[in-house]
Amino acid sequence: MRLLPALGLLLCVVGHTGLSQASDVPGSQDLPNLPRLTDAEIIDYRPAAELERIYPSGSIRKISGQLRFDGQVSARGSVTAITYQLPGEHSSDEAFTAAREALQSQGAQLLFWCQARDCGESSLWANDVFGNAKLYGADNQQAYLLLRLAAPANDTLVALYGITRGNRRAYLHVEQMQASAPLGTLLPTSATLLRELKSTGKLDLPMLTGAPEDPWLTLLSRGLNLDSTLRIVLSGAQREAWLQALVDKGVRKARLEVGSKDNESPGLTLEVIR
Repeated sequence: MRLLPALGLLLCVVGHTGLSQASDVPGSQDLPNLPRLTDAEIIDYRPAAELERIYPSGSIRKISGQLRFDGQVSARGSVTAITYQLPGEHSSDEAFTAAREALQSQGAQLLFWCQARDCGESSLWANDVFGNAKLYGADNQQAYLLLRLAAPANDTLVALYGITRGNRRAYLHVEQMQASAPLGTLLPTSATLLRELKSTGKLDLPMLTGAPEDPWLTLLSRGLNLDSTLRIVLSGAQREAWLQALVDKGVRKARLEVGSKDNESPGLTLEVIR
């Protein structure tokens, strides 16, 4: 996905990406692949350490004192965690969106994305998932995203969590894990595919070069049927086969169109018809 022009105005790389600002906690530094928002400060920094981590890929809740979620990605590896406090003129949503766009412009794949109350309780994300009480805020002012970086760094996960507290202080928490073993196949949720499609207007799936088959066919059909108002144009070498396969899976044919041969890339691309 191409980096949006507005992103260049929003982000500021501090001299050199790995260089800390004077107001940051001592010894801290940015991730080399993620520029920070202008005037943001690092208020909590946990340098790379070998850890076992479980990243939720579903809304979280507590039942009988145990943390529960619909899905998860578990791995062991080297984890670096950074918490930014954002300047008063910027919201957590701005920083979260800028970070997501920067990573997607580098080919990162979205695995799970939730916003507001769809994520569950902020207190659980702050205390149980990230172990940082500063991240506790309003449930309707939070967003969480789990991504997998593009090859050759495709055994690296990045988790983003943005939150605005009741005192209007906004924070962005970033965790990067370099897994010590191959991550294997990781698939996004249907709701995440739909959120990406609706938020950006486009869903690029370059890995889908062959004929339609599960599990991607099921993921896409379920995602599209979560919002029956969306109309989509399909592009790519197998676009006609994908259209028919999605119709066979229950997506109304009137919602789907085939793109022109001018955009016959090997993979599959879905675009919202405005």
